[in-house]
Amino acid sequence: MKNTIFITGTPCTGKTTVSEVLSEKLNCRLIKINDLAIENDYVLGIDEDKGYKIIDIDALNDKVSQIIRDSDELIIFEGHLAHLCSGADKVIVLRVHPEILRKRLEERDYSESKIQENLEAEAMGVCTAEAFDEYGNRISEIDVGELSIDEIVDLIDDVISDKKEFPVGEVDFMEWLI
Repeated sequence: MKNTIFITGTPCTGKTTVSEVLSEKLNCRLIKINDLAIENDYVLGIDEDKGYKIIDIDALNDKVSQIIRDSDELIIFEGHLAHLCSGADKVIVLRVHPEILRKRLEERDYSESKIQENLEAEAMGVCTAEAFDEYGNRISEIDVGELSIDEIVDLIDDVISDKKEFPVGEVDFMEWLI
């Protein structure tokens, strides 16, 4: 069964942990988008104001496309840039209420400006909105804030095997902004 799954979301929504457990459960290949960008020298520089790496998305997309073309196995691509690449059969966007997300970002010592930026992005569903143009109804948006890793993994497994759907628009944190 060839399938390509992208797991994306705002930083600290659980993408890495969930993807690692899921790839073990499904015995499939896991590719971390950020590592792929760094290993292939797709870092164009650092945004001085925000302090994050600027990635050559076109080059990254070409690499992801090549990996997908050259594979006949299930692959999970994980990272907050995954949805900016093409080629996924399904895109899973992990969402977390901004109040929960704030605690996670603080635990990782994010600056207050970076915390605010990520909370606003999460409240507005930026990753979902960016992915929607490319993927439409192939996106599942799951509020994982109150779920265990195993519960999240089971839900994503159900999405991959077409047992469950989590359509775009059911997760809404806009009230947090108001």
